[in-house]
Amino acid sequence: MKMKKLTLCMAALCSGYASIASAAISDDVVKIGVLTDVSGTYAGNVGPGSILATRIAVEAFGGKVLGKPIEVITADHLNKADVGSAKARQWLDRENVDVITELGNSAVALSVMNLAKDKNKMTIVTGAGASRITGKDCSPTNLMWVYDTYALAKVGTVPLVQDGAKKWYFLTADYSFGHALESDGQRFIKESGGQVIGSTRYPFPGNDFSSFLLTAQQSQADAVAFASAGADLQNEIKQANEFGLTASQKIVAMLMSITDVHGVGLQAAQGMNFAETFYWNMDDETRQFSSRFYKEMKKMPTALQAGQYSAVLNYLRAVEKANSDEVSDVIDALKNMKIHDAFARNASLREDGKLIHDVYLVSVKKPEESTKPWDYYNIEKTVAGVDAFNPLSESECPLIKGSK
Repeated sequence: MKMKKLTLCMAALCSGYASIASAAISDDVVKIGVLTDVSGTYAGNVGPGSILATRIAVEAFGGKVLGKPIEVITADHLNKADVGSAKARQWLDRENVDVITELGNSAVALSVMNLAKDKNKMTIVTGAGASRITGKDCSPTNLMWVYDTYALAKVGTVPLVQDGAKKWYFLTADYSFGHALESDGQRFIKESGGQVIGSTRYPFPGNDFSSFLLTAQQSQADAVAFASAGADLQNEIKQANEFGLTASQKIVAMLMSITDVHGVGLQAAQGMNFAETFYWNMDDETRQFSSRFYKEMKKMPTALQAGQYSAVLNYLRAVEKANSDEVSDVIDALKNMKIHDAFARNASLREDGKLIHDVYLVSVKKPEESTKPWDYYNIEKTVAGVDAFNPLSESECPLIKGSK
């Protein structure tokens, strides 16, 4: 009887050793590369905050996965695709980076994710939003975590058209993300019964928007949509107030973050509606993460920074579940596990690599409605991911077409 018990114990012990031995962690370290805009127009929305969010996720996970250390390295892509690609190539070829994340510029994201695909390495886009990332340019080794221009445009325009804003004018940043925001916005405006009576594209990044704003004002559109982001958007809103557009036309941000509202102030931003994917003061989970973030950054996280936290945390969970950091194993694990955290609600990962989750229509509070610092939003409507994001039946992703 004792011999039988000893045999069973030895078998269990050996099984435990076999499990540890079978863990396939390349180079005995899981290395995460955060390639972001540290110094440019999007630095406030991503940049240092996304780097911090990555470190918070690693900290929350425990600092190791499958007994191996987790290392985070960072770089500034300067909003240039060639700079981003060069850094990504260095990371993948010489520094054994397992996953490149953030990529807060659509041109950079498209360039880096295609490079990573050729090398069978993983990318997770949390800061870029061009729909083609999981559309015609989708990749089997890439995931898109936070938002895309389809969801932003649909949630951010349709309710306003239905409320009476029938004629629209676009002021658009002249690069891939701005083009995608405008294109998707025009589609939903027209489909919901509105019309686009004009548009202007300005060289990105911009500074003086006076001539463009005067043209938009003279169009007599009901709504003027800014298809831009970051510092450009903040300058547009400030100058729109100076020129008096807000007195006669509705100013709509196709993409806006809480740091943009903070930057321009409630007086200038009050009443604006836009689509959001995260708000720090929504519930206990959002407040807990945001409090940890605020402790170091002295500001509340944007949706993109919260999404970066979520993406990294769930990547590590998937490595643990897959018992491997091999790309296909990790992606399979992500597609078959529950995804829920401070950012992701009612979330699931789709075949095209897109995370489907709740999206919110928010309005900016009036100054007198705000009761404490960073108390800026009213959540007007929660839109389920299946209603906010494009259906697979409309997808141009070859991965979807190939599976049918």
